[in-house]
Amino acid sequence: MSRNFLPIVYSCLVFAILSPFSAESALTVGFYSTTCPSAETTVRSAITTALNGANGPAASLIRLHFHDCFVRGCDASVLLDASPANPSPENNTVFNMRGLDLIDAAKTAVEAICPGVVSCADILAFAARDAFNLLVPGGSLYDVPAGRRDGNVSSFLEAVANLPAPTMNLTQLETTFAAKGFSLNELIALSGAHSIGQAHCSSFQSRLYPYDSTQIDPTFAQMLQGKCPQNATVNGVVTQDFVTPDSLDVQYYSNILNNKVLLFSDWALRTDPIALTTIVSYSTDNLLNILWRPDFIKAMQKLGQLDVLTGTQGQIRSTCGAVNP
Repeated sequence: MSRNFLPIVYSCLVFAILSPFSAESALTVGFYSTTCPSAETTVRSAITTALNGANGPAASLIRLHFHDCFVRGCDASVLLDASPANPSPENNTVFNMRGLDLIDAAKTAVEAICPGVVSCADILAFAARDAFNLLVPGGSLYDVPAGRRDGNVSSFLEAVANLPAPTMNLTQLETTFAAKGFSLNELIALSGAHSIGQAHCSSFQSRLYPYDSTQIDPTFAQMLQGKCPQNATVNGVVTQDFVTPDSLDVQYYSNILNNKVLLFSDWALRTDPIALTTIVSYSTDNLLNILWRPDFIKAMQKLGQLDVLTGTQGQIRSTCGAVNP
């Protein structure tokens, strides 16, 4: 079976940004400057070539990085396939588990020039940054500190316990994100990634039969019913943003205000007055996303430092889908 389509349960102008990393950070920008100087450009080239202009898989790279970091920290555990040591890994639990083949392509390219040097966890962090650069209007590269090591464990149960579910209300979302050190504003900023990509019908179908017109636009709900019939035997996928489906932008926030988002958890963001103020602010941002974009980047940089393995911890995997023998 292709690593791009694994069994699933549920989901969820270039300008400079000053790096917010503290002196105590275990990760550093330019970590591979002497051991593998072209690591980041090699990843970027491999990802760009493999995507060949397709935006959907690019969005999946951002999602992969988020899910990786929220479960056991940013240790590439989300990339591990099932094995005797990890019979039920994380990637059996996540909707839209695309992008694994892209990471494999980048790892192969890096191993060809610097074998055994660059971790899969770092490659995933670089790839998420590069995907953002490809998807956001005008492009935007940001610093990604590196030095992560790869973990040896991947757990279905830990993924279920740690990942935000599409049915969560705002209180549950805040609790889930606060457990990882994220504020309400960072939660809202990161949720902007739902401006692109797809969601499975099963992740929002309960909102449609019947639908609540105070939570979802009736015309939008009826359109979704056509794409996700109540008794369908196939779990279809639906584009998350029908207005700018190929762009990572602030349209997502307008969709929330217009009750035209798929997931209950996205709609739930508007149920708090403080959160609603932020959503309105982001929704009125201009094409360059000058309000949302830096908030998203800072939150992504913070995300990439969650519970990382460094030094002699973990390992540098030879292939991202399996622990070294």
